[in-house]
Amino acid sequence: MPLHPEAEPFVAQAKQLFPDLGGEVTDAATARRLSAARGDDRPRPEVERVEDRLIPGSYGVEIPVRIYWPSTRTGLPLLVYFHGGGWVFGDLESHDGLARSLANEVGAIVISVDYRLAPEHRYPAAVEDAYSATVWAAAHAEELGADASRLAVAGDSAGGNLAAVTCLQSQERGTPDLAFQLLIYPVTDHDFTTPSYVDSGPDCLLTKQHMMWFWDEYAPDLEVRDHPHASPLRADDLTGLPPAHVLTAGMDPLCSEGRRFAERLKEAGVPTSTQHCPGLFHGFAPDAEAIPVAAEAMREVYAVLRTALG
Repeated sequence: MPLHPEAEPFVAQAKQLFPDLGGEVTDAATARRLSAARGDDRPRPEVERVEDRLIPGSYGVEIPVRIYWPSTRTGLPLLVYFHGGGWVFGDLESHDGLARSLANEVGAIVISVDYRLAPEHRYPAAVEDAYSATVWAAAHAEELGADASRLAVAGDSAGGNLAAVTCLQSQERGTPDLAFQLLIYPVTDHDFTTPSYVDSGPDCLLTKQHMMWFWDEYAPDLEVRDHPHASPLRADDLTGLPPAHVLTAGMDPLCSEGRRFAERLKEAGVPTSTQHCPGLFHGFAPDAEAIPVAAEAMREVYAVLRTALG
Protein backbone atom coordinates (compact mmCIF):
# COMPACT_ATOMS: atom_id res chain seq x y z
CA MET A 1 0.00 0.00 0.00
CA PRO A 2 1.37 3.46 -0.85
CA LEU A 3 1.72 6.34 1.55
CA HIS A 4 -1.57 7.74 2.82
CA PRO A 5 -2.34 10.93 0.86
CA GLU A 6 -2.31 12.93 4.10
CA ALA A 7 1.25 11.75 4.78
CA GLU A 8 2.70 12.43 1.32
CA PRO A 9 3.40 16.19 1.75
CA PHE A 10 4.96 15.64 5.17
CA VAL A 11 7.29 12.89 3.95
CA ALA A 12 8.32 14.94 0.91
CA GLN A 13 9.26 17.85 3.16
CA ALA A 14 10.91 15.64 5.80
CA LYS A 15 13.16 14.03 3.20
CA GLN A 16 14.72 17.42 2.61
CA LEU A 17 15.77 17.54 6.26
CA PHE A 18 16.45 13.89 7.03
CA PRO A 19 20.20 13.27 6.75
CA ASP A 20 21.65 11.00 4.07
CA LEU A 21 23.19 8.68 6.65
CA GLY A 22 26.09 6.67 5.36
CA GLY A 23 26.00 8.65 2.11
CA GLU A 24 26.88 12.32 2.28
CA VAL A 25 26.57 12.28 6.08
CA THR A 26 28.97 9.95 7.84
CA ASP A 27 29.42 11.51 11.28
CA ALA A 28 26.96 11.55 14.17
CA ALA A 29 27.38 15.24 14.99
CA THR A 30 26.23 16.32 11.53
CA ALA A 31 23.38 13.81 11.58
CA ARG A 32 22.17 15.19 14.91
CA ARG A 33 22.29 18.78 13.70
CA LEU A 34 20.30 17.98 10.56
CA SER A 35 17.74 15.78 12.31
CA ALA A 36 17.15 18.34 15.06
CA ALA A 37 15.63 20.71 12.52
CA ARG A 38 12.65 18.37 12.15
CA GLY A 39 11.53 18.98 15.73
CA ASP A 40 11.72 22.77 15.89
CA ASP A 41 8.06 23.40 15.06
CA ARG A 42 6.42 20.45 16.82
CA PRO A 43 3.55 21.48 19.13
CA ARG A 44 4.16 21.28 22.86
CA PRO A 45 0.86 20.88 24.73
CA GLU A 46 0.60 22.41 28.17
CA VAL A 47 0.88 20.03 31.12
CA GLU A 48 0.46 20.68 34.83
CA ARG A 49 4.17 20.53 35.61
CA VAL A 50 7.53 19.70 34.00
CA GLU A 51 10.83 19.08 35.78
CA ASP A 52 14.30 18.23 34.51
CA ARG A 53 16.43 16.03 36.76
CA LEU A 54 19.65 14.06 36.80
CA ILE A 55 19.21 10.55 38.16
CA PRO A 56 21.88 7.95 38.99
CA GLY A 57 22.83 5.38 36.39
CA SER A 58 25.37 2.57 36.41
CA TYR A 59 29.09 3.11 37.05
CA GLY A 60 28.56 6.64 38.35
CA VAL A 61 26.79 7.88 35.21
CA GLU A 62 24.14 10.57 35.65
CA ILE A 63 21.13 10.28 33.33
CA PRO A 64 19.14 13.39 32.37
CA VAL A 65 15.39 12.87 32.50
CA ARG A 66 12.38 15.12 32.03
CA ILE A 67 9.31 14.38 34.14
CA TYR A 68 5.79 15.44 33.12
CA TRP A 69 2.77 15.63 35.44
CA PRO A 70 -0.66 15.88 33.77
CA SER A 71 -2.42 17.01 36.96
CA THR A 72 -1.99 17.47 40.70
CA ARG A 73 -3.64 14.14 41.43
CA THR A 74 -1.62 11.41 43.12
CA GLY A 75 -1.59 7.68 42.52
CA LEU A 76 -1.31 8.11 38.75
CA PRO A 77 0.25 5.52 36.42
CA LEU A 78 3.95 5.99 35.69
CA LEU A 79 5.34 5.67 32.16
CA VAL A 80 9.07 5.60 31.37
CA TYR A 81 9.62 6.71 27.76
CA PHE A 82 12.64 6.12 25.51
CA HIS A 83 12.92 8.29 22.38
CA GLY A 84 13.77 7.09 18.91
CA GLY A 85 16.68 8.13 16.72
CA GLY A 86 18.64 5.02 15.87
CA TRP A 87 20.51 5.16 19.21
CA VAL A 88 22.49 8.03 17.60
CA PHE A 89 20.26 11.11 17.81
CA GLY A 90 17.07 12.27 19.47
CA ASP A 91 16.82 13.77 22.95
CA LEU A 92 14.44 15.28 25.48
CA GLU A 93 13.58 18.10 23.07
CA SER A 94 12.88 15.97 20.00
CA HIS A 95 10.16 14.03 21.83
CA ASP A 96 8.98 16.72 24.23
CA GLY A 97 5.65 17.18 22.49
CA LEU A 98 4.98 13.45 22.34
CA ALA A 99 5.81 13.04 26.03
CA ARG A 100 3.42 15.88 26.89
CA SER A 101 0.65 14.29 24.83
CA LEU A 102 1.23 10.93 26.51
CA ALA A 103 0.95 12.53 29.94
CA ASN A 104 -2.25 14.41 29.09
CA GLU A 105 -4.01 11.75 27.02
CA VAL A 106 -3.13 8.74 29.18
CA GLY A 107 -3.35 10.56 32.50
CA ALA A 108 0.07 9.29 33.52
CA ILE A 109 3.24 10.77 34.91
CA VAL A 110 5.80 10.41 32.12
CA ILE A 111 9.56 10.17 32.57
CA SER A 112 11.40 10.83 29.30
CA VAL A 113 14.94 9.43 29.40
CA ASP A 114 17.94 11.09 27.71
CA TYR A 115 20.03 7.92 27.48
CA ARG A 116 23.62 7.96 26.22
CA LEU A 117 24.01 7.94 22.44
CA ALA A 118 26.29 6.13 20.02
CA PRO A 119 28.95 6.21 18.69
CA GLU A 120 30.40 8.01 21.71
CA HIS A 121 28.62 5.48 23.93
CA ARG A 122 27.96 2.26 22.08
CA TYR A 123 25.95 -0.78 23.17
CA PRO A 124 25.24 -1.51 25.99
CA ALA A 125 25.33 2.10 27.29
CA ALA A 126 21.78 2.92 26.17
CA VAL A 127 20.53 -0.40 27.54
CA GLU A 128 22.14 0.26 30.92
CA ASP A 129 20.64 3.76 31.10
CA ALA A 130 17.18 2.54 30.13
CA TYR A 131 17.15 -0.13 32.80
CA SER A 132 18.65 2.18 35.46
CA ALA A 133 16.02 4.83 34.75
CA THR A 134 13.23 2.27 35.07
CA VAL A 135 14.60 0.99 38.38
CA TRP A 136 14.81 4.59 39.60
CA ALA A 137 11.23 5.25 38.52
CA ALA A 138 9.98 2.25 40.49
CA ALA A 139 11.91 3.29 43.61
CA HIS A 140 10.71 6.92 43.43
CA ALA A 141 7.13 6.37 42.30
CA GLU A 142 5.61 7.43 45.61
CA GLU A 143 7.78 10.55 45.75
CA LEU A 144 6.60 11.50 42.27
CA GLY A 145 2.96 10.93 43.17
CA ALA A 146 2.68 7.78 41.09
CA ASP A 147 1.43 4.26 41.66
CA ALA A 148 4.38 1.84 41.37
CA SER A 149 2.01 -1.04 40.60
CA ARG A 150 1.12 0.73 37.32
CA LEU A 151 4.64 1.23 36.01
CA ALA A 152 5.07 0.81 32.25
CA VAL A 153 7.79 1.34 29.66
CA ALA A 154 7.37 2.70 26.15
CA GLY A 155 9.42 3.85 23.21
CA ASP A 156 9.51 4.43 19.48
CA SER A 157 12.00 2.90 17.03
CA ALA A 158 15.34 2.53 18.88
CA GLY A 159 13.42 3.56 21.98
CA GLY A 160 11.00 0.70 21.36
CA ASN A 161 14.03 -1.57 21.27
CA LEU A 162 15.14 -0.23 24.66
CA ALA A 163 11.65 -0.66 26.12
CA ALA A 164 11.52 -4.30 25.01
CA VAL A 165 15.04 -4.96 26.29
CA THR A 166 14.22 -3.31 29.63
CA CYS A 167 11.37 -5.79 30.00
CA LEU A 168 13.78 -8.67 29.34
CA GLN A 169 16.24 -7.31 31.89
CA SER A 170 13.53 -6.75 34.49
CA GLN A 171 12.44 -10.35 34.12
CA GLU A 172 16.01 -11.64 34.30
CA ARG A 173 16.83 -9.60 37.41
CA GLY A 174 13.47 -9.95 39.09
CA THR A 175 12.90 -6.21 39.38
CA PRO A 176 11.18 -3.88 38.77
CA ASP A 177 7.70 -5.27 38.25
CA LEU A 178 6.36 -3.82 34.99
CA ALA A 179 2.67 -3.61 34.15
CA PHE A 180 2.91 -2.94 30.40
CA GLN A 181 5.15 -2.28 27.40
CA LEU A 182 4.28 -0.03 24.47
CA LEU A 183 6.45 -0.60 21.40
CA ILE A 184 6.01 1.87 18.54
CA TYR A 185 7.60 0.58 15.30
CA PRO A 186 10.41 -0.99 17.38
CA VAL A 187 13.83 -2.22 16.29
CA THR A 188 13.87 -5.88 17.33
CA ASP A 189 16.55 -7.45 15.11
CA HIS A 190 19.44 -6.71 12.75
CA ASP A 191 18.26 -8.82 9.82
CA PHE A 192 18.21 -6.66 6.68
CA THR A 193 16.62 -9.37 4.52
CA THR A 194 13.09 -9.40 5.94
CA PRO A 195 10.14 -8.81 3.58
CA SER A 196 9.69 -5.20 4.71
CA TYR A 197 13.37 -4.44 4.12
CA VAL A 198 13.21 -6.06 0.69
CA ASP A 199 9.98 -4.26 -0.22
CA SER A 200 10.89 -0.86 1.23
CA GLY A 201 11.12 1.79 -1.45
CA PRO A 202 11.60 5.52 -1.96
CA ASP A 203 8.37 6.35 -0.08
CA CYS A 204 9.94 5.08 3.14
CA LEU A 205 11.42 7.95 5.12
CA LEU A 206 13.66 5.44 6.92
CA THR A 207 15.73 3.29 4.56
CA LYS A 208 17.83 0.14 4.72
CA GLN A 209 20.92 2.31 4.32
CA HIS A 210 19.91 4.36 7.34
CA MET A 211 19.40 1.28 9.50
CA MET A 212 22.70 -0.28 8.47
CA TRP A 213 24.43 2.97 9.43
CA PHE A 214 22.62 3.11 12.78
CA TRP A 215 23.62 -0.45 13.64
CA ASP A 216 27.21 0.23 12.64
CA GLU A 217 27.29 3.23 14.98
CA TYR A 218 25.54 1.45 17.86
CA ALA A 219 26.88 -2.11 17.71
CA PRO A 220 29.58 -2.58 15.07
CA ASP A 221 30.45 -6.05 16.38
CA LEU A 222 28.15 -8.47 14.54
CA GLU A 223 28.28 -11.03 17.36
CA VAL A 224 27.14 -8.39 19.84
CA ARG A 225 24.07 -7.70 17.71
CA ASP A 226 22.90 -11.27 18.24
CA HIS A 227 22.53 -10.74 21.99
CA PRO A 228 18.86 -10.41 23.04
CA HIS A 229 19.71 -7.12 24.78
CA ALA A 230 20.55 -5.75 21.33
CA SER A 231 18.08 -7.78 19.25
CA PRO A 232 15.20 -8.85 21.54
CA LEU A 233 13.63 -10.91 18.75
CA ARG A 234 16.56 -13.33 19.25
CA ALA A 235 15.68 -14.05 22.88
CA ASP A 236 15.13 -17.78 23.43
CA ASP A 237 12.07 -17.30 25.61
CA LEU A 238 9.68 -14.35 25.98
CA THR A 239 7.46 -16.08 28.53
CA GLY A 240 6.45 -13.96 31.50
CA LEU A 241 7.07 -10.56 29.95
CA PRO A 242 4.55 -7.79 30.68
CA PRO A 243 1.52 -7.32 28.41
CA ALA A 244 2.34 -5.44 25.24
CA HIS A 245 0.97 -3.27 22.48
CA VAL A 246 3.04 -3.30 19.27
CA LEU A 247 2.47 -0.70 16.56
CA THR A 248 3.87 -1.16 13.06
CA ALA A 249 3.83 1.10 10.01
CA GLY A 250 3.38 -0.11 6.45
CA MET A 251 5.99 2.21 4.93
CA ASP A 252 8.76 1.02 7.22
CA PRO A 253 11.63 -1.45 6.74
CA LEU A 254 11.16 -2.45 10.40
CA CYS A 255 7.57 -3.59 9.90
CA SER A 256 8.34 -7.32 9.53
CA GLU A 257 10.49 -7.57 12.67
CA GLY A 258 7.95 -5.62 14.70
CA ARG A 259 5.12 -7.91 13.64
CA ARG A 260 7.26 -10.98 14.25
CA PHE A 261 8.10 -9.79 17.76
CA ALA A 262 4.40 -9.38 18.49
CA GLU A 263 3.82 -12.92 17.20
CA ARG A 264 6.60 -14.24 19.43
CA LEU A 265 5.07 -12.52 22.44
CA LYS A 266 1.68 -14.08 21.71
CA GLU A 267 3.27 -17.51 21.20
CA ALA A 268 4.89 -17.13 24.63
CA GLY A 269 1.50 -16.45 26.22
CA VAL A 270 2.07 -12.71 26.71
CA PRO A 271 -1.18 -10.71 26.29
CA THR A 272 -0.36 -8.67 23.20
CA SER A 273 -2.39 -6.31 21.05
CA THR A 274 -1.23 -5.08 17.67
CA GLN A 275 -1.89 -2.00 15.60
CA HIS A 276 -0.84 -1.76 11.97
CA CYS A 277 -0.84 1.57 10.13
CA PRO A 278 -0.50 0.59 6.45
CA GLY A 279 -0.22 4.05 4.91
CA LEU A 280 2.07 5.58 7.52
CA PHE A 281 5.84 5.86 7.66
CA HIS A 282 8.48 5.09 10.27
CA GLY A 283 8.91 7.95 12.72
CA PHE A 284 5.45 9.52 12.49
CA ALA A 285 4.63 9.54 16.22
CA PRO A 286 6.38 12.80 17.27
CA ASP A 287 4.77 14.60 14.31
CA ALA A 288 1.37 12.93 14.49
CA GLU A 289 -0.59 16.12 15.15
CA ALA A 290 0.45 17.45 11.74
CA ILE A 291 -1.08 14.47 9.93
CA PRO A 292 -4.75 13.63 10.68
CA VAL A 293 -4.42 9.89 9.97
CA ALA A 294 -1.35 9.73 12.23
CA ALA A 295 -3.13 11.66 14.97
CA GLU A 296 -5.94 9.10 14.77
CA ALA A 297 -3.38 6.28 15.14
CA MET A 298 -1.90 7.91 18.22
CA ARG A 299 -5.36 8.33 19.75
CA GLU A 300 -5.67 4.55 19.55
CA VAL A 301 -2.29 4.21 21.29
CA TYR A 302 -3.39 6.54 24.09
CA ALA A 303 -6.62 4.60 24.52
CA VAL A 304 -4.76 1.29 24.80
CA LEU A 305 -2.48 2.72 27.46
CA ARG A 306 -5.38 4.25 29.41
CA THR A 307 -7.10 0.87 29.48
CA ALA A 308 -3.95 -1.05 30.37
CA LEU A 309 -2.93 1.30 33.18
CA GLY A 310 -6.37 2.42 34.33
